Amino acid sequence: MWVGKTESASFWMGVLTDLKAHGVENILYTVTDNLCGFIYTIKSVFPESTTQICLVNQIRNSCRYVAWKEKKEFTADLKNIYNAPTKEAAALELDHFDKKWSAKYPYAIRSWRVKWHELTAFFDFPVEIRRIIYTTNLIENLNGKIRKYTKNKLSFPK
Repeated sequence: MWVGKTESASFWMGVLTDLKAHGVENILYTVTDNLCGFIYTIKSVFPESTTQICLVNQIRNSCRYVAWKEKKEFTADLKNIYNAPTKEAAALELDHFDKKWSAKYPYAIRSWRVKWHELTAFFDFPVEIRRIIYTTNLIENLNGKIRKYTKNKLSFPK
């Protein structure tokens, strides 16, 4: 476990190079919240690693500028993309989503298209584990529990 004051690409570069120095040859699969530059940092140290951008974070970012009254319909349409049975079906759903929403929210569609490869890496895995590997929620939940437990401990000063 590494502890840092802030999360940044340079912090993660240190973590990843430390892992490599300790004998890690490759990281097969990473899920990231798409912190600026993090995917490039991973790829620079472990070029064979498959990177997945957290879909929950992507959806949150896509909805940032969507009008409140349209969010439910907008997110339902997004769900059709990431719940598609295959990557090809997801691409068709993205095209449908694009036609419906691009006039109002072009940035949302553009961000999905630009990041498509990293948003759909989970489709290469069986359906049974996709929900586990398309989001960082599992690790964020663990980190939250660690923060809650250590918050008031004197041995972990800020």
